[in-house]
Amino acid sequence: MKTKSLFLSLLFAATAFAFISGCSEKKDDTTDSHEGHATEQRSTPAADVQEASTPQFRVDGKFRHQLTSLFNSYVELKDAFVDSDAQKVTKQAAQTKEALANVDMKLLSGAAHNDWMNYLTEIHKSIDQIGSSADIEAQREAFSVLSDNLYKSIKAFGLNGKEAFYHYCPMASNNEGSYWLSEEVAIRNPYFGEKMLTCGEVKEKLM
Repeated sequence: MKTKSLFLSLLFAATAFAFISGCSEKKDDTTDSHEGHATEQRSTPAADVQEASTPQFRVDGKFRHQLTSLFNSYVELKDAFVDSDAQKVTKQAAQTKEALANVDMKLLSGAAHNDWMNYLTEIHKSIDQIGSSADIEAQREAFSVLSDNLYKSIKAFGLNGKEAFYHYCPMASNNEGSYWLSEEVAIRNPYFGEKMLTCGEVKEKLM
């Protein structure tokens, strides 16, 4: 009986270790499909994070200020996902939609305007999907699309003197991996919440 109990204990410990280590050891297979992403990082201190790159476009300061306000609202939405609170997520999605409506596309022209319109379509659609669902997992799926397109927007236009950190979790989206943005280096995973709060890594710093 003692031998059997010892065997079961060792089996349980090995299984638990494999589950926990999966977060940090799973290869990032999606990096090549995200233009401009950093190479995979294994540590999260600020000194190890890829430094912010210069925004692609020079834009009116008002537009950058409005985009920063959208990012701030997005961060509150991300925090609602960290809390795994579907009602809070729905409420914050409405506020994020208002922040998006305050971003004036008329402040852009040429290629900058065209790029923003492409991002805007997906951002608007994903916010609507988040706000219209009461299923936290469906909301998280739409949040992943929102995060990808807001990331592209910030890369293109920049923020108004504020830092943003681009995070990645290899176990999100059914182990396909998903990204999100945060205003801090510390990992607080919106795709799992308390289940795996610190699962993830910092990929890039944006400004």
